[in-house]
Amino acid sequence: MTETNDDLDKSRLVADTAALDEFNRQIVEEFRANAGKVGGPFEGGTLLLLHTVGAKSGQPRLSPLAYLEIDGKVLIVGSYAGAPKHPAWVHNLRANPRAHIEIGTEAYDVTARELPDGERDATYPKIVALAPVFAEYQSKTARAIPLFELVRT
Repeated sequence: MTETNDDLDKSRLVADTAALDEFNRQIVEEFRANAGKVGGPFEGGTLLLLHTVGAKSGQPRLSPLAYLEIDGKVLIVGSYAGAPKHPAWVHNLRANPRAHIEIGTEAYDVTARELPDGERDATYPKIVALAPVFAEYQSKTARAIPLFELVRT
């Protein structure tokens, strides 16, 4: 897949909730069938499944997300591929920071801690060093892309 097609697909997924839900459903299915490993655009990356409670609906929500381990912390990035708004899971964690994650074949409860501005600003370059695509995403949006640490409880 070319970068142009990647960008086009990401834009479509951000704009089309049904398409995003179907894309995520397939990723979750592959993740669970292969002990946390997936192919396609996520091949070779680190992925987790984040279980939250919908901030508005109160319903369970499941989001496959890339994560990075930096300075001994498990971090997730609210990039939404550089869209002008935050992904829904950001709002969910802000409303209720208690969550559950699956990494590989392990599953456990976490508390999400949003990094305050100074810590976020110091950490974001480390994120970019490991995953340069996050520099591109930040350049596409005026919002500061939030970072969350997932602390095992």
